[in-house]
Amino acid sequence: MSTQVFVNLATADLDQAKAFYTALGCEINPLFTDENAACVVWSDQVYFMVLAREYFATFTEKPVADPAQSAQVIVAISRESRTEVDAILDAGLAAGGTEPRDAQDYGFMYSRTLEDRDGNILEFMYMDPAAAEQGPDAFMAENG
Repeated sequence: MSTQVFVNLATADLDQAKAFYTALGCEINPLFTDENAACVVWSDQVYFMVLAREYFATFTEKPVADPAQSAQVIVAISRESRTEVDAILDAGLAAGGTEPRDAQDYGFMYSRTLEDRDGNILEFMYMDPAAAEQGPDAFMAENG
């Protein structure tokens, strides 16, 4: 079995969060979804567990941050092209998300930031394959 990643995010409105993430093209795994949590499937290896805020609090002794007021984590997810980055941002904005900053274009990497309706920060990015394998200098050498 390959490594799987489960990112836990708190939400104030579970139904709203499920609608948002399905609008991005994700599926909800009903086997791990109930009134407290929804399993959002990004791929065979990456999942978000979107948890009602009160339920999320049962997993930690620390105070649960309000993502609308403070950043605790930025989850970066790669896409296959710049066009796919733009498409998922368009879907997220149409579903009630916000784009808190301008697109970042470094030539070898293009990214856009999307906040879900709770304020959780997602960054969608495309990296040129040469840069991903050999570093940004390889891209710059080829595309000078």
